[in-house]
Amino acid sequence: MFTSAHNERVIGRFAWVSAWFGLVLGQLHALSRHATADGKEDLNLPLTRFWSDPARTALRPLLDWANPDTVYLTYGKIWLPVFAGLTLCAFVLHRRRRPAGFEKWAWRVALTGYVGSVAGVFCDYYTQFTGYNAFFDVAFVITTVAALITLIGSTMLGIALLRKAFTPPATSWLLTLSIPLAIGILQITSMGSAILPIAFAFAIVGRQIARELPADTGAVSAPANNFTAGFSSAGTAGAPHTRALAQPQQPAE
Repeated sequence: MFTSAHNERVIGRFAWVSAWFGLVLGQLHALSRHATADGKEDLNLPLTRFWSDPARTALRPLLDWANPDTVYLTYGKIWLPVFAGLTLCAFVLHRRRRPAGFEKWAWRVALTGYVGSVAGVFCDYYTQFTGYNAFFDVAFVITTVAALITLIGSTMLGIALLRKAFTPPATSWLLTLSIPLAIGILQITSMGSAILPIAFAFAIVGRQIARELPADTGAVSAPANNFTAGFSSAGTAGAPHTRALAQPQQPAE
């Protein structure tokens, strides 16, 4: 799945689109939460109430078509493609970098968190539909643990990428600052949106991969040390740019 250039381009585009999908529709999920018994407490936060009150009035037809829990659980399902997109793109980037040392351990923690988060989101929203069942408590534990691992792993990974001067640098910074960004986001909107900095970190990489890989859908992606210096595991100098992958390598003199 990750060795085909065509598949990697598709994953890159999927990560890019799903991040924007989550940014927009994730706020509809947040608004639906504010109508639930537990979610009403979020409105005690001034920044949340500032945008939620007028938005809920303007979008009322999208929020009152069923009971609040049903609407909330339905819109919550939008997060699965967001988590799936960033996780798939993370695996693509991991394969390209061939990491070692601290970065290798950072990837292990981060990928564990991402996969766990996908499982948690599935359990949260795809095992409940019109109301909460007995599995909700189990799903909550899975989601909570996975979220903590995701934030810690992403921070570690961001630091490792900054040390290697990874490009694009926005990815490294978004990952490194994932914890403070999540805390800030929770002052404005719901918990699901806390994943958006991480989603966009990999969306940016995914868009770059989709643009730079050869158009030949049957091509096999090049090893990490033949991709770009930013994608190499050791940050070695002299790695050729992707656009040069199709060109024959000149023999060393």
